[in-house]
Amino acid sequence: MSAPSSAPSKLNSQNHEESLSRSLLVDQYQSVRHYSERLCSPLQTEDYGLQAMDSTSPAKWHLAHTTWFFETFLLKPYASDYQAFHPQFEYLFNSYYNGVGSQFPRHQRGLLSRPTVAEIYQYRQYVDEALCRLLEAMPAQSAADIATRLELGCHHEQQHQELFHTDLKYCWFQNPMYPALSSEPLSPSAPLAPLSWQSFEGQLQQIGHQAENGFCFDNELPRHKQYVEGFRIADRLVSNGEFLAFIADGGYHRSDLWLADGWAALASKAATSTQGPAPLYWLERDGQWFEYTLHGLVELDPNRPACHLSAYEADAFARWKGCRLPTEFEWEVAAVAGDTNGAHLPTIEHSLLHPQYASNTKADITGSLWQWTSSAYSPYPGFKPAEGALGEYNGKFMANQLVLRGGSVATSPGHYRHSYRNFFYPQDQWQFTGVRLAQSL
Repeated sequence: MSAPSSAPSKLNSQNHEESLSRSLLVDQYQSVRHYSERLCSPLQTEDYGLQAMDSTSPAKWHLAHTTWFFETFLLKPYASDYQAFHPQFEYLFNSYYNGVGSQFPRHQRGLLSRPTVAEIYQYRQYVDEALCRLLEAMPAQSAADIATRLELGCHHEQQHQELFHTDLKYCWFQNPMYPALSSEPLSPSAPLAPLSWQSFEGQLQQIGHQAENGFCFDNELPRHKQYVEGFRIADRLVSNGEFLAFIADGGYHRSDLWLADGWAALASKAATSTQGPAPLYWLERDGQWFEYTLHGLVELDPNRPACHLSAYEADAFARWKGCRLPTEFEWEVAAVAGDTNGAHLPTIEHSLLHPQYASNTKADITGSLWQWTSSAYSPYPGFKPAEGALGEYNGKFMANQLVLRGGSVATSPGHYRHSYRNFFYPQDQWQFTGVRLAQSL
């Protein structure tokens, strides 16, 4: 008599698990979406449309594009009764997905006064409500695909939360009022101890994401074996004071320190600049150095990490110190050995938006600045992009860029992992990028 009663029990358990799973998906989605809007809360309407260079995007475009992602890759294929919010939004807010269709020119995103900021928020609410309905009535045959795409969409929006900070900072730097996003003051840092080093013997290492550690992007796979020669790596990032010494020693004027492309870029920039060469956001006034931050314009603190450096600047500094940049494999080995999780962008209630050193230097390999490596951004052995438009997410950018590791103060909570491979062009400075030195044994 026990068998008949066991089937409903199993069914009830399965229904409970499915309901719990849907609830977790909704919570994850809503948490990420709300965080984007909280980041924008200090903005005025005029701030939402700024685009100071082609590589940046307006804040309202980030809000709309992340919404477009959920509409395009979840609602349109899986919600049978879904009606698009606006027929032109697929064109306006598609970033680079050729498999979806053509895109509005990237360099003209700042010209889009319409749709208005208010309409963008209406668009977000419309898609949020439709997506929550989809998750509540999620068909069993599509549940796995929906959950996978939703998780990817959430991490995609977290990437744009970081871009929100970096893009806004660059745009505001063009304003001589030097606006501040955070009202929290930056206090002076304690004096730094000299650099010290951690050594690693040469051995065969496992590189890449471990499946049991949760979500990852496709460029972190497959996990594979990589022989890493013996090396040593600095216990902290290069400081402002150390980079000032590089400038004082004529580092920007010594061609022997620079890669050929970096030297050419330096000469091109000098031809149009009214100030001598220096890191982005550094300003010299009457012999005193200042730095623009999201806390406003402040005196340059020699005991904070040097940030917004290009890979060319990072490489030249490393050569000046008789060192080099680490490979991405060396960096991952050191990070895993340190077993750190990084100190990432805090919640809005305590928003410190400028890098500082961790009080425990052993935990300082992650979380303050993205760190340039000497590794070209290329596929791991056996890498295969996903089929369809989503396969354009990372794979098609694997040319002419370098890998960065480590996360930064602009990285959203819960988004970082040691296998994360960020990538930018070597001349890029507007991201929160710094330098960690390495040497061969």
